[in-house]
Amino acid sequence: MTRKQMLGLMGATAAGTVASTLTGSAAEAAALEAADGLDAKHVIRRDVCVIGGGSAGTYLAVRLGDLGRSVAVVEARNRLGGHCETHHDPATGGTVDIGVVVFEDQPLVRSYFDRFGIELTTLAGFRGNTTYIDFRTGRRVDYTQPPPAALPEYYRVISQYGPIDTFFDLPDPVPQDLVAPFREFVAKHNVGSVVPLVFQYGQGIGDILDLPALYSINTFGQGVVKNILGGSFLTTAAHNNSLLYERATAHLGDDVLLDSQVLRVERSASGVQVLVATPDGPRLIVARKLVVTIPPLLRNFAGFDLDATERNVFGQFISGAYYTGVVRMSGLPAGVDLANAAADTAYQLPPLPGIYGIGPTGVPGLYNVKYGSTAPLPEGQVRRGIRADIERVAKAGTYPLVLDDLEVFKSHTPFELHVTPQAIAGGFYRRLNALQGRNRTFYSGASFNSHNSTRIWDAAEVLLPSIAA
Repeated sequence: MTRKQMLGLMGATAAGTVASTLTGSAAEAAALEAADGLDAKHVIRRDVCVIGGGSAGTYLAVRLGDLGRSVAVVEARNRLGGHCETHHDPATGGTVDIGVVVFEDQPLVRSYFDRFGIELTTLAGFRGNTTYIDFRTGRRVDYTQPPPAALPEYYRVISQYGPIDTFFDLPDPVPQDLVAPFREFVAKHNVGSVVPLVFQYGQGIGDILDLPALYSINTFGQGVVKNILGGSFLTTAAHNNSLLYERATAHLGDDVLLDSQVLRVERSASGVQVLVATPDGPRLIVARKLVVTIPPLLRNFAGFDLDATERNVFGQFISGAYYTGVVRMSGLPAGVDLANAAADTAYQLPPLPGIYGIGPTGVPGLYNVKYGSTAPLPEGQVRRGIRADIERVAKAGTYPLVLDDLEVFKSHTPFELHVTPQAIAGGFYRRLNALQGRNRTFYSGASFNSHNSTRIWDAAEVLLPSIAA
């Protein structure tokens, strides 16, 4: 969501993963061949090897260091931070957080930022007037998002299931409320007024009405609702959330291997060996334990020695898709943002794939744009879709929009990994959680917790004693 949209959520109630791609290129093949001849200076010995340097991997690496454990972090990109990305406009020097926009206000969050000298502030931003557009036609929709009057009742209902916004720790048997489509959940409990709010906040979930209610409740859970009701979401005073990861990178120093690919993982009773292709050549990490924070899709485990149980569990995940960017555009009046709405659907939710909305960033001429799909799409198709949606508004005569450039485009796909209702009812998450510690491996991140950095860090604190033991 944009900062402005988050402000809208709080006003209405009055009150950042890293997808590591493990591929088989010629360079990696050469690294594998060279591994047999590695000398001692190319062997890295650590207590824990962390694969993935997003929200979960970075936090765990920092905290394991606090506990006296040595770590090595392997990250496929050239930076830490995963979905927490900040665009620096070269013309004005302004910054735009295009991934993670807000954090929940709680002591753990404040302490984490404080240790790196980063000032936090209660969310503030660019209040404007929302125009609802059906981007399929480019025309205005006669619609105003209703106030979420049922939010307190929604909070009461979801609280009976415990902190499932932090852990997929479900009762056995799993309550039908969590397995049923979200449209049935809100109808049963008469909380339909929260649906547009859940859709707006939970960008990237996909078709929230037809997915099992578990996923909407996990994303739009107790922590989020408390911060909306209290108007207490936090962001960095510098409007640069990536500062956290820049300073964490400096703190971790040589323990971070950027632009690096995992080629092979071998686990045994005595420890873990991880062969990595780095810009400086192959490295072999020898560790006592392994922490995996990349999305647990089978294609991301190429080279891992997964056993049959691990393959069976991870093979059931289905991926959603989410894309974010910044457009340079003219023709939109100052203080106006556009939200996608449909005139002919339940709750006026727009069909996907499509734009969620376009909003001002505070940098003249730059606008945040968010795009979602129920399944991954070729990036070229998404880029064309964003342009077509914007041009349709101009062709309809709604606003004379002129798209100069899609200045920043980032794919946050895979996003919102989910499974079928039958799998949930059959105990999938019980089996997923049982993988913690199996084969000396622990897991953290959105698929085990939530697409919410605060929830991921909370869950990491619970997992830390087992990893550090």
